[in-house]
Amino acid sequence: MKIGWPLLVIIFLASSDLIAQTSVGIRGGYTESSASYRVTLGSFPRSVTGLAAPTYSLVIEQFFEKNAGAQIEFQFLTTGYAATDTINTGNETQFDYIKIPILSNFYLGNSGRFHIKLGPHVGYLLDVRDVNRVVEGELVIPTYGQPADEPRKLMYGLTAGVGISKLFGKHTLQGEARYSYEFGRPESQERIFDINFTQLEFTISYLFRVLD
Repeated sequence: MKIGWPLLVIIFLASSDLIAQTSVGIRGGYTESSASYRVTLGSFPRSVTGLAAPTYSLVIEQFFEKNAGAQIEFQFLTTGYAATDTINTGNETQFDYIKIPILSNFYLGNSGRFHIKLGPHVGYLLDVRDVNRVVEGELVIPTYGQPADEPRKLMYGLTAGVGISKLFGKHTLQGEARYSYEFGRPESQERIFDINFTQLEFTISYLFRVLD
């Protein structure tokens, strides 16, 4: 994570082709995470209970010509799992990330618009904690909240969303549902073969146009 994020924002906004309409705002709502894992290569995937938690973002959106645009966000996201089946009863871990989606936007309509957003995201682990740590050993999903667990810090994946935007002069309200898939894995010690996280988000955004 040695990329200069302020520099990324400047590049995002400074290109002469991007000076159309720039809006800045906030996005907030809830995310529902889910997780599955495989203890060994070829083993059957096991699902565990995900986590519902609030999420919020700082949004910078650029609207271009021909109903297209782009945006970058700085999002606080909590994800995790609770292993509640008969083998793994009691293990629960939560992860706090700063997540940065960089999305292409496509709009249909005028003052009331349907939109589709998609693109990559990257993120960095801010904190991890074990809510419960009861069962340890083989065939059990690991926990990550202790120093010896050494979770990987980097997250990266793909995000896609659909929603509705309503324009009120320089103000915009957006309701949106998003789905994210993580390619990054927290496991760094090969205690299990694979672990997958997804997030489903339901949010509302308020944006104010600052540049025309």
